[in-house]
Amino acid sequence: MAMSPESMSENFIDFRAPPPSPIASGRRSSVTNDEVLTEFLEHSLRVPDLILPDKIFPRHKTVETPPRIDCQSLTSGESDSVLKMLDSIARIGCFQLVNFGIPSEFIRSVSVTAAGIFQLPPEKKEAVSRSLERPYGFEEVHGDHQEAESEVSEDFVWCKDESLKLDMEGIWPTGYSNFSQKMETLSSDIEHVARNILQILHENCSRKSMYGNDMMQRQDLIGSVCCLYKHRRNFPADQRSSSLGYDVMRMLIRGTDYSHALCFHLCDGSSEFHVYSKKGWVSFCPDRDALIVTVGDRTQVWSDGQYKYVFGWPVFKGGEEDSISMAFLYSLPSSNSSSSKTSKEKTFSLGQQAILAIILTLVCHFLVYFYKE
Repeated sequence: MAMSPESMSENFIDFRAPPPSPIASGRRSSVTNDEVLTEFLEHSLRVPDLILPDKIFPRHKTVETPPRIDCQSLTSGESDSVLKMLDSIARIGCFQLVNFGIPSEFIRSVSVTAAGIFQLPPEKKEAVSRSLERPYGFEEVHGDHQEAESEVSEDFVWCKDESLKLDMEGIWPTGYSNFSQKMETLSSDIEHVARNILQILHENCSRKSMYGNDMMQRQDLIGSVCCLYKHRRNFPADQRSSSLGYDVMRMLIRGTDYSHALCFHLCDGSSEFHVYSKKGWVSFCPDRDALIVTVGDRTQVWSDGQYKYVFGWPVFKGGEEDSISMAFLYSLPSSNSSSSKTSKEKTFSLGQQAILAIILTLVCHFLVYFYKE
């Protein structure tokens, strides 16, 4: 049936969209409180005045020289030496050890030999630089030689690692064997001292955990590592502070890579020694020929927090010749070392598992065949 023009017009009008809402007349803004909104935006978009700390490290607590502890009296169990050591560790996390049985002439000989490592060309150092796959060797070289010379210190990490020995003999064939032999001798001598000190700390710890008991029963030190540092004495005074702060922050971060129980610092001739912790840092002038001992992170764990982990750093000022310092890190076996060995002994290899699966399959087939018969 055809629709008339009038009906089509009516239907078209019925389906039209409604007209827009009426707009108020006048030039006033649709936002009635535009002044309030403008003020709010100005305050919310304003960057606050931040008061940033002017120093990288925690505040300097005090200048205090830790006591000189005679190693012979300490290992013999003399109560006065033991109490002095424990008190110094509780206050600042370190103490000075003298008469520890290692000739100072031999230590200086090792230091002089170690200076040859840092005299190698940058391209050879880069060939034995540290990485995730190789945690030992030189600090990774960035940029050119002038950029490396702009730092207060340069470091090299040594250990009894055969691959490191082969790599270093390849770039320093005339001197590394002699240096490595001296380092092994010195490391073994300090390891003997470390074992005695750890035993004393364990016997006098009131909060030792089960991990500590299991650890000290085995009495074996593992993973001895030495961090060698070349300190530049003739460094501009205006750049020393910022560069020293950069070096310390770098070592604080990297310290987690070398977990240890105790650290023994050989830094004869240093002007100052800094001990950093979460509470702040302490500085003192170390005694000549003294071995500075600091507490490591593993000792804090097995003592259940009674002995706090600190980080030690020597500072050399004045003079023209560069100086070498050494930090020997000694670690104890972890709590699950023995259990991991036991689990490895009880675990079957993939080949053994495959053979066992084949045997079980044949036995099943044989039982099925025997049952059917």
